[in-house]
Amino acid sequence: MAQQHHDLTDSAAGPAAPPVTGEALAGYLRGQATEFLRALRLHRETGGGPSGSGGGTADAVDAARALRRSARRISASLHTFRPLLDPGWAEEIRPELAWLSGTLALEHACESRLDRLLLALHRLSGATTVPTQTGSNTGTSAGTAVSATAATTAATTATTTTQRTAPRPTPDRGNLTVGAAKAGALLDRQLTLARTRAHSTALQALGSSRFHAVADKVAVLASEVPLAPHAATTDPRPLAAAAEERLTDAVAALPLVTAGHPYNAEALIHGLSPDPAPHPQDAPWHQVRLLLRLHRYALEVLHGDDAPLGVRLLSAGQALDRHRDASEAAAAAAHAARTPRIAPATAYALGVLHADQRHEVEAARYAFQRSWQKQTIGTGTS
Repeated sequence: MAQQHHDLTDSAAGPAAPPVTGEALAGYLRGQATEFLRALRLHRETGGGPSGSGGGTADAVDAARALRRSARRISASLHTFRPLLDPGWAEEIRPELAWLSGTLALEHACESRLDRLLLALHRLSGATTVPTQTGSNTGTSAGTAVSATAATTAATTATTTTQRTAPRPTPDRGNLTVGAAKAGALLDRQLTLARTRAHSTALQALGSSRFHAVADKVAVLASEVPLAPHAATTDPRPLAAAAEERLTDAVAALPLVTAGHPYNAEALIHGLSPDPAPHPQDAPWHQVRLLLRLHRYALEVLHGDDAPLGVRLLSAGQALDRHRDASEAAAAAAHAARTPRIAPATAYALGVLHADQRHEVEAARYAFQRSWQKQTIGTGTS
């Protein structure tokens, strides 16, 4: 079955298989547009919208995630199958959906980054308790933030940042060092502030005329897809195969030989540069992650709910997600280390944290290399 789906242009899928045309794309887009509208209604009902005041925090988070999910899929499908759609309409709505998905993702990204960095700090300090955040609820209002008093207390108290107590810590290594505690407090302040700003930005976006214009277009899409005149008789599988080929070419350009070693000395180049730009080695890997997602969505268009979930691409996608998370966490640690007038012990802890996350980046690349070069080929990802 995996080999059958791997060749997307193979029309011999079975004797009774109906021909695949642009109608498959139209059905997929209508389904995703319906999911978008359902998520939008749920988001407003749970008080997640700009004028909402209700509770239902977890439901609001789920609704925002569903909005991102459907917006991402619609935008990706418009990109991959562009020749089958009205070009003017597709080029008008696609960047708007990308804007919406990116805006809604920022708050979750800040919270996940903070969780990752605090856990890493505790792991590197040998602490036996697991940290949780104070007041870091994704559904809180835009004005919610960690107070300066709480942050100062967290900086000077070895066991704070609101921990869930597991076994009692050992006397010598159970608590964070002063430098690590202050580093955690600094990261908490910076990333909580960033998350609060991202939440405000998302609320403003969902109340803007720009968003309402997007929602109106998606509402029309739920019932009418502007296909090109020839789409009804055109096979979309060559376009999906082209997306897979772009992914394969991008992976071929990655330094997989380097990624096959446990230590990448070249990753240290410019490691102490004052340039705050992203790490120069990360961009090609982020691009592969994007292309892998486009390939996955193309499979969903062709196969619907029966889209294959091969182990090879599943594990490769998970490795690239870890790569993205670790590289962004390392950048956040480096940004915090540039804060003026921080104590040497705090700067040292942030440097160790940065190095730890760059090590996680290398581990993710190694895992990707191992999964991608497996001979048991499958297609799809989670």
